[in-house]
Amino acid sequence: MEPRIQYAKTSDGVNIAYWTLGDGTPFVHMPWFRMSHVQLEWQIPEIRRWYEALSDKTQLVRYDARGIGLSQRDVTDHSVDALVRDVEAVVDRLDIERFALFGLVHTGPVAITYAARHPERVSKLVLWCTYARSADYSQSSEIQATRDVIDKNWEMYTNTLAHVRLGWSEGEPARRFAAVMRESMSPEALHASIDAFRHLDVTDLLPQVKCPVLVLHRRQISWLPVEVARDLASRLPDARLALLEGESGAPYLGDSEGVLDTITDFLGLDGAPAARPRPSASGTAIILFADISDSTGKTELLGDAKFRAKARDLDALMRTAIRQSGGTTIEGKLLGDGVLALFTSARQAIEAGVACATQGVEAGLPLHVGMHAGDVIREEGNAYGGAVNVASRISGLAAPGEVLVSETVRSLARTSAGVRFEDRGEQSLKGVGETVRVWAVVEGGGG
Repeated sequence: MEPRIQYAKTSDGVNIAYWTLGDGTPFVHMPWFRMSHVQLEWQIPEIRRWYEALSDKTQLVRYDARGIGLSQRDVTDHSVDALVRDVEAVVDRLDIERFALFGLVHTGPVAITYAARHPERVSKLVLWCTYARSADYSQSSEIQATRDVIDKNWEMYTNTLAHVRLGWSEGEPARRFAAVMRESMSPEALHASIDAFRHLDVTDLLPQVKCPVLVLHRRQISWLPVEVARDLASRLPDARLALLEGESGAPYLGDSEGVLDTITDFLGLDGAPAARPRPSASGTAIILFADISDSTGKTELLGDAKFRAKARDLDALMRTAIRQSGGTTIEGKLLGDGVLALFTSARQAIEAGVACATQGVEAGLPLHVGMHAGDVIREEGNAYGGAVNVASRISGLAAPGEVLVSETVRSLARTSAGVRFEDRGEQSLKGVGETVRVWAVVEGGGG
C-alpha cells in the first residue's frame, strides 16, 4: 500500500512532504542525492522494494527536502542550515524523540550537521557515498561535465546524471530515475542548490558527532573516490567503514541485500523482522472522519498549487484541534483530503469535530464530518473494523460544513457535550446491513 503523504512546517514556514511506513526503530531516510519525489519514487519497483525491506524492520520516515518533490518549491534558501530545519520539522511533527538517521550523497553533510547539533536525538547515523567537503565531490570530471549540460538540455542532463550515479549498466532503472529527477526539481532550483553547496565544508563538525556512525561506500564509484570515505570515517569519533563492491551510487541496486544486511546489523535489527503490535480491539473508541467537500471541484477552481497549500494549512489546524481535544490522528490511513482520529471521550470528539468543521468553513474548504463509536482494531498505524466503516459512511452523508453523529455517539455525549442534536432519521449506509440513526450536531444548548 502506498504510504499516505503528509506535511510538516519548518521553523521558517516551509511545508515539507513526508510519509511513514512500518513499526520499530524510527529510521529517517533523507532524500536521494539532490532530487527526490516521495510519491513518484513509490512507482519505481526497485525503490519500492528497498523501502518495503527497510520498513519490515523499522519505522521508516521518508521526506522531500525544500524545493524538491512534493515539498514547497518556491524557496530560495538551500543551505545546510535550511535543510537541517527540514529534518527538525519532520521529526518534531512525528514527535520522535530519538531515531537513526540516513544521509545519502548531498544529504550526508546535512545529516552530519544535524547529528552534531542534536546529539540527544540521533541514536545512530548511516552515511552513504557522501562527503564532508563539497570539493571532494565537485572535482570529479564526470560531475563537472554533466553540469555543463543543465541549461542546454535538461532531459539529456538528467539521463546522463542518472547513469553516472546509478551505474552505466543500469539502463531501465536509470531511465526511470531520470524521469523522477525531471519531475522533482527545476533547473533553476538545481543551480541554487549547487551554489549553496559550492564551498560547503562540515569537517569541523565531525568530532562533535558522538553517536555510532556507519560509513558505507562502493569501491567502483567513479565520481567519489574511496579515499573520501576513508577520510570521513577516520575523522568521526565512533565510525565503522564498510566498503562494498559495485559501481552504483544507489543502495537499492547491485548488491542491495548486502547493503540492507549491513545497515540492519549496524542498527541492531539483524535477524527476525521487528516485532509488531499484535492486532487487538481497543475497546470502544469514538471515531471521527473529516473530509474536504468536493476537493476535485475546488482544485479546478483554485488551481492545484493554491488548493494544496490551503488544504495543508487546514490539515495542520485540524490535527491541532484533534490533539487539543485529546484525540489521536491515525497516520497510516489513506484518506485523500481528510483525517481520521480516535477519541476515548464522545464529548471531546464532538468538540474536535465542531472545531474542524468551523476551520473548514473559515478556510473556504468546508468539510464533511462524521462520527461513530465501537470496537476498533489498531495495527501498524492504522485503524480497522466495522465501526470505522460506519463512521466513514456517516461522514459521506454530512452536508458541507456539517457534523453528523450516530445514535451511539449521541447517547454517550447527550448530557455533556454542550450542543444540541437534530434528528436526521434512520439512514441506510452502503456496506452496512442495518440502518443507523443519525443526528446533526448544532452548537448552543445541551441535550
